[in-house]
Amino acid sequence: MPTILSKNGYRLFFYSNEGSEPPHVNVEYQGAVAKFWLNPVVLASNLGMSAHNVRKASGIVQQHETHIREKWNEFFSKKS
Repeated sequence: MPTILSKNGYRLFFYSNEGSEPPHVNVEYQGAVAKFWLNPVVLASNLGMSAHNVRKASGIVQQHETHIREKWNEFFSKKS
């Protein structure tokens, strides 16, 4: 489960077994986890994160979308 970025208590990461899904990132904050599809950035699932924190997480994902996509491609190309 590689961490891609940590910012303001939000940890962005991938699960190593999710390479068959479209590009996305998981965001953990205070024990809650939300999943965001990339391009466009949209919430895919939410396990306990408040709406306020989902908006903050979404903003972080949007701000770093290019970097996240590069890390996605780099990580999952090595696994195939």
